[in-house]
Amino acid sequence: MRYKLLTAVLAATAALQFAGPATATDLEVTHWWTSGGEAAAVAELAKAFDATGNHWVDGAIAGSGGTARPIMISRITGGDPMGATQFNHGRQAEELVQAGLMRDLTDVATKGKWTEVVRPKSLLDSCTIGGKIYCVPVNIHSWQWLWLSNEAFQKAGVPLPKNWNELVAAAPALEKAGIVPLAVGGQAWQSSGAFDVLLAAVGGTDTFLKVYKDKDAKFAAGPEVAKVFKAADDARKMAKNTNVQDWNQATNMVITGKAGGQIMGDWAQGEFQVAGKTAGKDYTCLPGLGLNEVIATGGDAFYFPLLKDADKAKAQEVLAETLLDPKTQVAFNLKKGSLPVRGDVDLNAANDCMKKGLAILAKGAVIPWTDQLLSQDSQKQKEDLFSEFFAKPEMTVEEAQKRFAAIIATAD
Repeated sequence: MRYKLLTAVLAATAALQFAGPATATDLEVTHWWTSGGEAAAVAELAKAFDATGNHWVDGAIAGSGGTARPIMISRITGGDPMGATQFNHGRQAEELVQAGLMRDLTDVATKGKWTEVVRPKSLLDSCTIGGKIYCVPVNIHSWQWLWLSNEAFQKAGVPLPKNWNELVAAAPALEKAGIVPLAVGGQAWQSSGAFDVLLAAVGGTDTFLKVYKDKDAKFAAGPEVAKVFKAADDARKMAKNTNVQDWNQATNMVITGKAGGQIMGDWAQGEFQVAGKTAGKDYTCLPGLGLNEVIATGGDAFYFPLLKDADKAKAQEVLAETLLDPKTQVAFNLKKGSLPVRGDVDLNAANDCMKKGLAILAKGAVIPWTDQLLSQDSQKQKEDLFSEFFAKPEMTVEEAQKRFAAIIATAD
């Protein structure tokens, strides 16, 4: 069900003026970054904002975006807005913007020359509605990674895979050694995201775009996508003994050698860093699952609800500027495991995996991600399907593909 927003709120907030002297102000910022690596990264944002003389009031909401977003949206629509809130840039805040509940940042963006420093251009495009900019992109997060435990493969006595197909082939040896071949947590977004990564890696870029950008339901029901469902079936068989819920718990299975690998976004790097693990030595990363080296230009952004308090409104502007400050961008993204949105920052401290991502970005091998291509309604339907698919081995790939094609047929 789409969120029902009260148009009366628009009338109550349309005439707000943002003026007043600069002053040290508390500003509540809500987000869903609660794992060890995420907490270390968000602390860098808080430190940078506090250095302006204002104060970051942390509003972390545990349980990932699927849990946090409805709470955030309910507060905004219910008249209890925070100073700023994280969403994924794309369509998640679309209805809030259309209802007039979110602040137009175009003047701040113009002053900061965001169009000149933010790259790729699609990041700001995803923050733009009706020609106005409504969010600050803070990173480029890509889902398209396979994280491997070097220790697990050494224990199983098999070579470290170079791609997804070699991981599938190594699964029996891993299981014989008491190792879960693929860790997939029990939350719906994880299984849905894993399928999307397989769609881009096994199916290829054109297949991914035909399904999610063109929303070609006939193609989604066809043989090219059937190959992807076969890979998804391999994934659920390899993941059947995962027995954890949260994504970072699944990542920890890779960190501790209890799992061979995990399909997860580059935010997993933060967990490896907190655990003191070194890329290329303790763990290996394969962009595009080693099959199709592309990265999505999805990621995180901050939106700013309209506020009546003039001092808090001014603090919003300061926070928006701080989030894109070059030093903030470097400090935050090195901890988060993501790529910076500025093309003019020094990342000599980047690890091997981040450097791989930067090289792919430099080549222009990028695709839009599902947050940018599908509404939240369509995303939820997809998540429900793949949650059921991974949880119920009796569901055939044919049945799952048929249901998937029906979702694409009505997707918006």
